Amino acid sequence: MEDTPQAVRELRLDVLGMTCGSCAVRVEKTLNKQPGVEASVNFATGEAIVRLCDEAPELGTLREAVRSRGYDIRLHVDEAEEVAKAEERSWRRRLCVAWPLGIVVMALSLGWMSEPWARWASFALATPVMFYAGWPFLRGAAVRARALTANMDTLIALGTMSAYLYSVWALLRGSGATGHVEALYFDSSTLIIAFILLGRWLEARERGSASQALKRLLEFGAKEARVIQNGRETKLPVDTVKVGWLVKVLPGEKIPTDGRVVEGSSAVDESMLTGESVPVEKGVSDPVSGATVNLDGVLVVEATRVGSDTALAQIARLIAEAQGSKAPIQRLADRVSGILVPVVMAVAAVTAIGWYLADGTVRAALVPAVAVLIITCPCALGLATPAAIVVGTGRGAQLGILIRGGEVLERSRQVDVVVFDKTGTLTEGRMHLEEVVGDEQTLLLAAAAEASSEHPIARAVVAGAAERGIAVAPATAFRSVAGRGVRATVGELEVLVGRRALLKDEGAEVPGWLADEAARLEAEGKTVFWASWSGEARGVLAVADRLKEGAPEAIAALHGLGIEVAMITGDNRATGEAIAREVGVDRVLAEVRPEEKVEEIRRLQGDGKVVAMVGDGINDGPALAQADLGIAIGTGTDVAIEASDITLIRGDLGGVVSAIELSRRTFKTIRENLFWAFGYNFAAVPLAAFGFLNPIIAGAAMAMSSVSVLMNSLRLRRFTGRSAR
Repeated sequence: MEDTPQAVRELRLDVLGMTCGSCAVRVEKTLNKQPGVEASVNFATGEAIVRLCDEAPELGTLREAVRSRGYDIRLHVDEAEEVAKAEERSWRRRLCVAWPLGIVVMALSLGWMSEPWARWASFALATPVMFYAGWPFLRGAAVRARALTANMDTLIALGTMSAYLYSVWALLRGSGATGHVEALYFDSSTLIIAFILLGRWLEARERGSASQALKRLLEFGAKEARVIQNGRETKLPVDTVKVGWLVKVLPGEKIPTDGRVVEGSSAVDESMLTGESVPVEKGVSDPVSGATVNLDGVLVVEATRVGSDTALAQIARLIAEAQGSKAPIQRLADRVSGILVPVVMAVAAVTAIGWYLADGTVRAALVPAVAVLIITCPCALGLATPAAIVVGTGRGAQLGILIRGGEVLERSRQVDVVVFDKTGTLTEGRMHLEEVVGDEQTLLLAAAAEASSEHPIARAVVAGAAERGIAVAPATAFRSVAGRGVRATVGELEVLVGRRALLKDEGAEVPGWLADEAARLEAEGKTVFWASWSGEARGVLAVADRLKEGAPEAIAALHGLGIEVAMITGDNRATGEAIAREVGVDRVLAEVRPEEKVEEIRRLQGDGKVVAMVGDGINDGPALAQADLGIAIGTGTDVAIEASDITLIRGDLGGVVSAIELSRRTFKTIRENLFWAFGYNFAAVPLAAFGFLNPIIAGAAMAMSSVSVLMNSLRLRRFTGRSAR
């Protein structure tokens, strides 16, 4: 007897309390341990997609399981951006407490620590830092302890609390009649917390980027639709449009929903979806996509896909899926903490027991044990990543390079393939008049006829005539022939400018030599159109999207780093290959739509490549999110920028090379910092355990490791980058 298929329902949940990628892993494992549950947790969006079979427990049971790990879940509510901002504000409030108080405590410890008033003032100032600013770390460590695990929170809490409690004990003991003054470590505990809070705040600022990208993406769609019902036109909210309804789209308006043309013809600007700079001619039965722009004709469109089924909504879904498919990268400090913490605690316990048995006094046992804990206090460890990130990203900002964080740096060092979008990234994203072939009057008459048109090709012709010093003559009887071109009267001549089909419709003759010239220009990847008057084609004009200045130099520099370069485009293959030859890329992926761009990235990743994607348009958003490293040209759309890992504020492609070099150098600095942070501590642990290193020297070792980490990070300020210009 075959098993009856089980019904599966899907829930979208918000996950509360996550502070790092390892948190997402723990929540996901906890959910997947429940019977009949398949879960995927996305740290970037703070959400979990949970699939439940019949035997799966209720949401309340799942919530209790997650709560036992120190987190919480709830049914998704559309306020992810607000939640991210609230989290950022929480870290900022704690940061504003920790830094001023920590600096004052440090000043007191350097100048007046022998004075009773300064010692008690340090205690008073350090206490709110410890138990308010540092509360998330203390709570996180307690949660990990209950679950018999450890991470960065455990190290922070263990180090800061040991320094704080030892200082309280020393303060009380040193205030007696003996006159003996014990060293205090309030400055260590406060500044550790202050630096860690800085890193957490920087991370929180970026936490809501995914939801912001999707929100901004959906805002590009039309808000209203001109619906035709019973022969009358009515403006309705686009959300109310149903499949099968007819909508009328005037020139310059956004098409409100996906559909097919049932009446009219026009050129449609689809660049926001396809990246294709040349408008696409649409006629009866042709498909159109929502949020694209109708340029010069009137269209009546039958809605075929609405709401979440439209191409725009699918792109938003692709971005979310691609971001969710990235496995969270667990930080090096978290990976080693699981081993470090129990080892350190065991060494400290053995040290205390050994000294107590040897000396018989609590102080004899406490001092070396605390020295062990202090020497392993993660002050430099906490500085290692945020110090390098702050300096590296700060230097990047000065160079026009915005880097999102540590995970980006780790991925960037492994990139071996960079994929460039063509339109607006390698090229300028606008048409230029490249060549005119034919009668000497060709450009003058063509520009006069096109002067009244808003078509991008028409604008390129008029601008090209101006660049060549040709004054545009006045024209009359202008008429746009949708999908074909334009006609106008210039002087006494009736001039046709447009596709060859327009000339054919009008019966204009085409000389063989001119047809050969047109074929040559098309083979070079240029867009060709014709000019005709007096019943005969007199010339052809070619327009093209030009390469950005410095693009070949940037590609050559990437080759110099041992990186393969590919180009992906929605343009036709002839245009793509012509650009590729000019710029020097290794491979061309042409005639690729947005969803296919994602598949191309996945295909490269499936071949074992670590892929960086460089783009600027909405159509690049899913591919930027899917790539191991997404680099957005800042002159592009907000959606591309928000979906990326690195943003180049300027359009200079030399910034791509600089971004990868800076990311690699910053990550290398982080690894060096971690080596020094652990090196100082581990070298001194045996000395502390055998009583050769008291807590004062342990504190000095901590300070030395912190100074080395900061100095090493500051070397990133000397990074100069390179420019493709």
